[in-house]
Amino acid sequence: MTYETLTIEQMQSTNNLLMIRPVAFGFNAQTAQSNAFQKQDADQQAVQQKAQREFDGFVKVLRHNGVMVTVIDDTPDPHTPDSIFPNNWISFHSTGDIFLYPMQAQNRRLERREDIIRQLEENFEANHVIDLSWFEEKNQFLEGTGSMVLDRENKIAYACLSPRTNAEVLKAFCDYTGYKAVTFDAFDQNGQAIYHTNVLMAIGSGFAVICLESIVNAQEKNAVISSLKSTGKEVIDITFDQMNHFAGNMLEVKNADGDILVVMSQAAFQSLTAEQKTALGRYGKLVYADISTIETNGGGSARCMMAEVHLEVRD
Repeated sequence: MTYETLTIEQMQSTNNLLMIRPVAFGFNAQTAQSNAFQKQDADQQAVQQKAQREFDGFVKVLRHNGVMVTVIDDTPDPHTPDSIFPNNWISFHSTGDIFLYPMQAQNRRLERREDIIRQLEENFEANHVIDLSWFEEKNQFLEGTGSMVLDRENKIAYACLSPRTNAEVLKAFCDYTGYKAVTFDAFDQNGQAIYHTNVLMAIGSGFAVICLESIVNAQEKNAVISSLKSTGKEVIDITFDQMNHFAGNMLEVKNADGDILVVMSQAAFQSLTAEQKTALGRYGKLVYADISTIETNGGGSARCMMAEVHLEVRD
């Protein structure tokens, strides 16, 4: 199979986000085996109501800070309890290309909706949809910018390999886009493989937040650090405890004035030391919201809820 290499990405961050408002959010048993961050609340009906309030509050915070957010409602049927995390099934690139990704859980595959793409095309310029979901037939997965943390400016895809992040699918993505893959294995404090790369690290224009102690192989750890430093990133190391509070699950975005924001959850913000907040504050305004119900039951946080739309806005 041959792939056409696409033109270079231009910007690390964007002012446009896609977010999916939940209608039936809840603990997803199909993903819980590989996601140690998930914990089920007893009253799942209350969970949906709380999650919807947290979602709306998060969107309000983003818009108040000048971020353009396209909100699309989930649909009651089919049941997609994790639809609030769209960055796993779709990514948008400044080339005008849209990627669709193979998902491990059966009910997460139902999140891929053509009508969402059509709706975005009303306001954004899109060229091609590159569908990698056929890898599901081979039981191979790559869950978007959960599996990959993209340094868009330097075209590097950082990825901790796991049941949800397959090296062959990652190679296909890199062959299409001209990205270089930096892969490693990562484990939590209990020795369980970390399910998504974006819970242990985040990349900004000038910084990298990463839980280095999760990378136990010294050679792999040194390769990651070397790559980050060679591209001019200030490495901000976080602990397991901070990672478990989703301090690795941040996203750099821009507002309408072009100012940089570093977006995270309230739990992540509160877990950071004063020194870490100061370091991050050199690169942008720290913005956060309380999404604790979503974090607990979904096992994902702020970054997972935001799909960056790196497409040109239509005139």
